[in-house]
Amino acid sequence: MDVRTPKTPEDGRHSFFRTKSVEQSIQDTEEPEHALKKSLSALDLTVFGVGVVIGTGIFVLTGQVARNNAGPAVAIAFVVSGIVCALAALCYAEFASTVPVAGSAYTFSFATLGELPAWIIGWDLILELALGCAVVSVGWSGYIRSLMDNAGWHLPTGLAGSTTNETHFDLLAFLLVVVLTAILIGGAKLSARVTAVIVAIKVAVVLVVIVVGAFFITSSNYTPFIPPAVPSAGGGSNLKAPLIEVIFGYTPTNFGVMGIFTAAAVVFFAYIGFDIVATAAEETRNPQRDVPRGILGSLAICTVLYVAVSVVVTGMEKYSRLSIQAPLADAFKATGHPFWAGLISFGAAIGLTTVCMILLLGQTRVFFAMSRDGLLPRFFSRVHPRFKTPYRSTMLLGGIVAIIAGFTSISALADLVNIGTLFAFVVVAIGVVMLRRSRPDLPRSFRTPLVPWVPALSVMASLWLMLNLPTETWVRFGLWMVLGFVIYFTYGHGHSRMRRQGAERA
Repeated sequence: MDVRTPKTPEDGRHSFFRTKSVEQSIQDTEEPEHALKKSLSALDLTVFGVGVVIGTGIFVLTGQVARNNAGPAVAIAFVVSGIVCALAALCYAEFASTVPVAGSAYTFSFATLGELPAWIIGWDLILELALGCAVVSVGWSGYIRSLMDNAGWHLPTGLAGSTTNETHFDLLAFLLVVVLTAILIGGAKLSARVTAVIVAIKVAVVLVVIVVGAFFITSSNYTPFIPPAVPSAGGGSNLKAPLIEVIFGYTPTNFGVMGIFTAAAVVFFAYIGFDIVATAAEETRNPQRDVPRGILGSLAICTVLYVAVSVVVTGMEKYSRLSIQAPLADAFKATGHPFWAGLISFGAAIGLTTVCMILLLGQTRVFFAMSRDGLLPRFFSRVHPRFKTPYRSTMLLGGIVAIIAGFTSISALADLVNIGTLFAFVVVAIGVVMLRRSRPDLPRSFRTPLVPWVPALSVMASLWLMLNLPTETWVRFGLWMVLGFVIYFTYGHGHSRMRRQGAERA
């Protein structure tokens, strides 16, 4: 079959919107030096999805949002966020089954929007996943240090991580990323096995919270289920204010019916990661069937667990008294059950391990795909001769993230992870509609229902949540994109394989 892209007026030397055909993308995966090993099943992908989604969100955000935004109605906020993610998941599932190639939203946008938009989304994903991994590893380090302190073991101050006033090297966060990098180099199947064990422990702890906590529910804690609305702290032109307030003068409310939607913008962050399942499509034995199952299955499982946990924890303790740092563990302490609190803290520490691993996995696959296309040095798209993993890009990114984690404190930078994810959702939803129109002949083993309405709803819902993010997050995101444009125009475009192939055909 001739998979060469037909010559069109777009094939000029300076075209930034030349698309890469689906056939060419698939053919590139068959080059021996750049081919990843196909070893993953639908179960492996579901485990990856659950492993990355169930982490900081379920162990931390539940208390924060119940106390500050929605009260016991936080359960509804999780449902709203789950619906937003489900809309995006349906679009991801169609794309991943049609274009089973590493790179996720980067690869999808290259097939529909062109090279420059693909670069933008790829650059966005690199930021999202690198910062996500670094920040989560720092959170993991905090849990481990707490457990060590309880056992009477203490790290030297200079190796115990940054504080508000001083910057110290976080040895535990650094070592975690280094170990996970080594596991990822060993192969996706090895990563899946390690993840499966850890996810089993994590889900067991979550089920303990639901089953045991149900015996300590006091019905009066659910009253009022939706507390009366109060205006949230405004900021006008303040960079801390949500962008929707700065542009439109709309002040989001806490509590009340609209407070649930404000809360949904916050708890959405707990779902980040299910889209990473799509980055492993190229390493899946039957991607047309298994990738949609992995994406939708992991999202469904996590939504049910999130809703159940939020219902239990707000029933155990009055929402206004819930701890923000460790709401689940502290709720058990408040009811006089410190043993279960300790078990939950252990589960949180274990659970964050898989979050770091899968974020790093997703980042290396996006980087690998961009390198294979020539937008980043091709040196990094070589796979290991034995393990068939992108070991060079994994070592580079693992090293960078380990260093960032060693000197990073958890801050507002984490919001960049969220805006990056939502931006990817918008691009993928638009891409589904465009590919349906430009290539209606492509075989699609999974089809997003009600196109273009479901993608349109996904775009609107994602944009709404993006507008609820702080203005300073948009400013930082813009600066990262400017840096990306500089790299693209000084290196990426000149070394692009598609540009060179187009010039040869011209």
